Amino acid sequence: MTRARRYWALYLMLLPAMAYLAVYKYAPMYGIIVAFKDYSLGEGIVASPWIHPWYGHFSELFGSPYFGQLLRNTFLLSIYKIVWGTTLPLVLALILNECRLTWMRRWVQTLSYMPHFLSWVIIFGITGAFLSESSGLVNRWLEQLTGHSVGFLTSTDWFRSVLVGTEVWKDMGWGAIIYLAAMVGIDPSRYEVARVDGASRLRQIWHITLPGIRNVIILLLVLRLGHVLEAGFEQVYIFYNLQVYPVADILDTWVFRTGLENLNFSLAAAAGLFKSIIGLVLILAANRIAKRWDGQLW
Repeated sequence: MTRARRYWALYLMLLPAMAYLAVYKYAPMYGIIVAFKDYSLGEGIVASPWIHPWYGHFSELFGSPYFGQLLRNTFLLSIYKIVWGTTLPLVLALILNECRLTWMRRWVQTLSYMPHFLSWVIIFGITGAFLSESSGLVNRWLEQLTGHSVGFLTSTDWFRSVLVGTEVWKDMGWGAIIYLAAMVGIDPSRYEVARVDGASRLRQIWHITLPGIRNVIILLLVLRLGHVLEAGFEQVYIFYNLQVYPVADILDTWVFRTGLENLNFSLAAAAGLFKSIIGLVLILAANRIAKRWDGQLW
């Protein structure tokens, strides 16, 4: 209370964010009980009967012949996106930070984060214009060079790469902004001392820049691990087709088809609760590892 009275203005500024979390994040958690009921739209959450046994919907989820494939696809897509979605924005941020041409740095930064504001429908249209097997620009080049085209959007060998590549392209510039903001906080005197000692630019990046933003890198990784079972529903739902179901069908798309399109809200709620529990376990584990490695608890 002493701290609250002392910093009352800061706590007052915090209230809108806390109200948002309470109304839109915590209050809807009441709906978790739908996963343990035979939910009906007409009867509502409270009046809908409980199912017996209580884990019936989870048994239906885990007993699906596609569950193993769905889980594997979800984890693989998420891991690929985390690895490339962390590495490439970091590399771009390092390049922009080392660039001494101000006009070039501004242009590259502006052009790289503009795709972040495009919807996945537009991204899909752009991707089709380049990678379509019948009329895509890339396939026209391949036909001229090799005599045959590649079904990037319909091939199980290429489709995951398309998903990961388009997401990285869309968000790379936006992610680089976060790393650039962290680099600004590094004490410039460290670079001056390193230059006096004869350290090259690469040495300065390795021994000063990367350790200086290590906390931000760990924090972003921990936050992304909490969403590892999502794998980008909107993107996958817009991009995928029947031909790539074996490598592209994830938990969210399966729930949408079998749960929401068929009005089986209880099954969808059970899948959502399962994802939340796995995400909680992963983020707590990552937090513990980060604490031991870096000595800090986020």
